[in-house]
This record gives sequence, C-alpha cells and structure tokens, in this order.
Amino acid sequence: MPTVVFDVGNVLIRWDPFRVYREMIPDDEKRAWFLQNVCTAAWNLEQDRGRSWEEGVALLVASHPEWESQIRAYDERWHEAVPGLIEDSVSVLEEMKGRGDKVYAITNFSREKWAECLIRFPFLQSFDGVVVSAHERVIKPDPAIFRILLERYDLAAADCIFVDDSARNIETARQLGMKGVHFVEPIDLRAELSRHGVAF
Repeated sequence: MPTVVFDVGNVLIRWDPFRVYREMIPDDEKRAWFLQNVCTAAWNLEQDRGRSWEEGVALLVASHPEWESQIRAYDERWHEAVPGLIEDSVSVLEEMKGRGDKVYAITNFSREKWAECLIRFPFLQSFDGVVVSAHERVIKPDPAIFRILLERYDLAAADCIFVDDSARNIETARQLGMKGVHFVEPIDLRAELSRHGVAF
C-alpha cells in the first residue's frame, strides 16, 4: 500500500489572508496592493522558515509605519484567515487512519501558528510523522524538507504519494521519486489516490 503524505494549508484546512482584510481594506485594488507589496507571500514565508511573528511584524512596521494596524492584524487575526476544514480531505485522512494506514505531512507553517492549530484542529495530531518548515528552518519546495521526512521516518520516495496545492512543490516531490497529486478544487481526492494504488 502506498504511503500518503499531505500538505496542510489549502489541502486539509483552508487558508486565505484576503479574508482578514476585506473589511479593513474595503477597496479591492488597495487590498490587493497591500498583500502584494506590504504583507507579501515572501514575507509570510520567512515566518514559515522559522522567523518569529514578533520579529516579522516589527520589521514590516519599521518599513511601513503607515500600515501598522493592518500589518499587526496579519498576526493577531491570523485565525480569521483559516475559516475551517476542507471536509472531504479530512474525511479521507480519518478513514485512512481509522483502518491503520500510516499517514504523514510536510507543511510550510510558522512555529507559533502550528502550535495554535494543533489545539484548534486536533486531527493534525493524528499523523504518524510531520515535518514543519519552521522547526527545520527549510521550506518547500526545497528538496531538503522532503529528504528530512524520508530519512526521519525511513520512507522510500517511490512508495509515497504527496498531496499539495502547489505545483512547484509537487514537481520537487516527483523529482525525488514520489508520486504527486496536485490538489486543486474541485477534486475527488479518493479517486486521485485510488489511481495511485490507495484502496478505499
């Protein structure tokens, strides 16, 4: 039986930072500009790489003091950007765990928010192994984070199916010998995993 390795954000739980700012920055163009030029994806990734939220926010406030309240909201209201589960994916995970399958995860996640999400979403504690980018100080799609999972849990790449919403991350997994499922909704995850040999 193949081993399934999940991403977390936008595979198992929804994440959309735009949700935090729809009321704070009602103008669509201004909101888009803010997320492309102030609280950027690259800035957020540094928290996923291990920088603390306190440091990340302080650096950005120093550079963009006129946006201080909006910058702080990215951290303080972060859970508003995570409205809940992707129910079908979680049911697939729980079905696999319920029958005794080994299930793993590799996720780009900050240390602080991961700790909070383990409490908010208890199913995240059910993996047989998780590699969290902030704990390792390396982020997908760097091949090193995939190798950490394979070596730490004694997994063979050829036996693994990696599920992720990022095409770049899927490409890295495939280059290392894993199979990949690019998670783009609408998707029948059971059908995609079945195609790679997972029985349901």
